[in-house]
Amino acid sequence: MRRQTRTWLLVVALTAGAIVGSVIGEALRDAVPVLSKGFTVGLEPPLVLDLNVLSFSFGFQLHLNLAGAIVVLLLVLLLGR
Repeated sequence: MRRQTRTWLLVVALTAGAIVGSVIGEALRDAVPVLSKGFTVGLEPPLVLDLNVLSFSFGFQLHLNLAGAIVVLLLVLLLGR
């Protein structure tokens, strides 16, 4: 049980770190332009399943930048102990 809790804590911490790092990178875009450089991964256009009565669409995009990667790397190093 403890191992599963630690895994979820790591996933939540890494997700929060990526979000905070991306916000920092965008906020410092004018001062340090290299921090906002990044890439986007996802489904474009979204996957659509049309059943004539119901229509489901599934899509996601993940935009990572250098500042987010740095914050996530620091969190991995701190939480990996």
